[in-house]
Amino acid sequence: MNDRTSALDSLVFGVDIQSGDVRGDSPSYALVAFDGENVDRDVVSYRKLRRLLDREEPAMLATDNMYELAADKDALVHFLRTIPEATTLVQVTGAERPEPLSRVASRHGVPYGKKPMKEAEAAARLAAANVGHEVTAFGDTTSLKVSRGRSTGKGGWSQDRYTRRIHGSVKRRTREVKDRLEQADLAFEVDVTEKYGGYANAVFTVEAPPSDIPVSEGRSGDTRIEIERERRDGIEFEPLVKRRDHVFVGIDPGTTTAAAVVGLDGSVLDVYSTRTADTADVIEWLIERGRPVVVAADVTPMPETVEKFRRSFDAAAWTPNSDLPIDEKLHRTRDTSYENDHQRDALAAALFAFDDHEDQIERISEKVPPNLERGEVIARVVAGEESVEAVLRDLADDEDDEEPESEHHERDLTEEEEEIRRLRTRVERLESHIDDLDETIEEREAEIEEYEEQLSEAKREERREARERREVKRLERENDRLERRIDTLEEENEALDEKLERLKRLWKLDHSNFADVDTDGDLVSVKVIEQFTRDAIETANQQYGLAAGDVVYLRDASGAGRSTARRLADIEPRVVLRSGGDLSDVADRILFEHEIPVAPADDVAIQEVDELAVASEADVEAAIEDWERRAEARRKEQKASMVDQIISEHRAETRSESR
Repeated sequence: MNDRTSALDSLVFGVDIQSGDVRGDSPSYALVAFDGENVDRDVVSYRKLRRLLDREEPAMLATDNMYELAADKDALVHFLRTIPEATTLVQVTGAERPEPLSRVASRHGVPYGKKPMKEAEAAARLAAANVGHEVTAFGDTTSLKVSRGRSTGKGGWSQDRYTRRIHGSVKRRTREVKDRLEQADLAFEVDVTEKYGGYANAVFTVEAPPSDIPVSEGRSGDTRIEIERERRDGIEFEPLVKRRDHVFVGIDPGTTTAAAVVGLDGSVLDVYSTRTADTADVIEWLIERGRPVVVAADVTPMPETVEKFRRSFDAAAWTPNSDLPIDEKLHRTRDTSYENDHQRDALAAALFAFDDHEDQIERISEKVPPNLERGEVIARVVAGEESVEAVLRDLADDEDDEEPESEHHERDLTEEEEEIRRLRTRVERLESHIDDLDETIEEREAEIEEYEEQLSEAKREERREARERREVKRLERENDRLERRIDTLEEENEALDEKLERLKRLWKLDHSNFADVDTDGDLVSVKVIEQFTRDAIETANQQYGLAAGDVVYLRDASGAGRSTARRLADIEPRVVLRSGGDLSDVADRILFEHEIPVAPADDVAIQEVDELAVASEADVEAAIEDWERRAEARRKEQKASMVDQIISEHRAETRSESR
């Protein structure tokens, strides 16, 4: 759209699908911008249409079918929520049951063509003439929520103070919003959720649209404000204007009272039905929509209730010759929309009344000069039963009485003067618009300064919070390090406790009363292992601490396997004293290979005191020397056996070669 159109005061957009579908990808629209004088046409994408709506903020966005702009009801609600608040979506073809655009355009004398651009222009011109219904999904109530702008976190050394500060900020912001609403004299209710240190949130229900609320939504520091209009149960339609033209009215009385309003051109303006409203409410509804010329019923004689309505408006009465059949009522109302049978009956009565008076209205219209109101003449002729000539004379006399005695006839202007006048008018309008824009710019600049201050404050707050977060993280890391240190020290403490326990046992060994032991005082400690198994070895290791050079006493030496023997050999004991059974061949061989002396416990005098044992050093030395003698003889035997085997193998190889 060009700058010329976008700068005009009252702008109406008319749209129609050019290609594609809103349910698919990349629909394009025929777009017409109409300001009452000038028309701009363009083909735009959906994205560009939205940008133009945001930039131009037209008074109305007109279409013949609202679902050309949204795929379904939910998408339509989203569309209505996101368009500028100053823009009204208008469906020019009616409400729930729209008429064809061609019929509406013909009825109101608007040019129409089947091409999308022509349909878009027709929609724009009809909306500019206040034809159609506003499409809305929101009421005048707005929900304003003040809540926390950031999470309170999962804990930490300053969790309580941090949470208390945030809730305190929400409480202060709630008070500020309340003060602003009271200063704007807006009716509202507030629901507060109290938490530790203040408020977790506060929800204001304000009886006003968002544009009237002096608070902006967004996040600021620890708080956030969300503003949302109250959504109605469904999509609703409201006529663009409350008509006060002369009209035909049909009434269907009963438990449910219905009323219908038809214009002097035969167009259906509105229908209504109620089960609860009284006569006064229905009369008020009719007054808002026009001045009744004829009040009609679908039965004869006219019911008393309908007669009361007629007398209230001093209108003419109309009833059919006989009660209207249902099939005729259905046929006459087939091109209009209604919600129930009562509305249909009222609508049929009004339409049949218009049909009976249509020729009379045309004859009257032909006689009425352009400077007189046609509706007034028709009302006086039909309802007052006056002649057309008498009404015209009466109205002409009234105009003559109102005219001044000396009339001034302005001379006809030339084309150049007309053009100058038109341009001057336009310049004045544009200058006024420039003044409005200058004021808007000043307001925006003031808002920008306020936002910049808020941004600076937010940055300072963010930096402070960043420092706090860094300090918190540092302290958390230090806390983790100290916890790990505690774990290490606890492990060391456990090891020292075990070591202390072993030292206590050794001390007990060194200081026990061995007076009953028959020895010369030359003693050595003996580590007792109950069985020659891995579990028993580990148990003794935990109790006493097995180390290289220890004297080990196997109370039961039988049953050991390879791995058990290797575990004992890895300790490298000084000597192994066995009892309770013979070593297995595997265990004997492994201990011999590791040069671990093994001697019978019977050869050594072992004395046990409580869980401790001692032996004579001389006995231990003698047992070791005895093992060494036996070990030397065993080695020699092994070497002799190995030599015999080598000689046998060599002789076998020689015999096989000689053959």
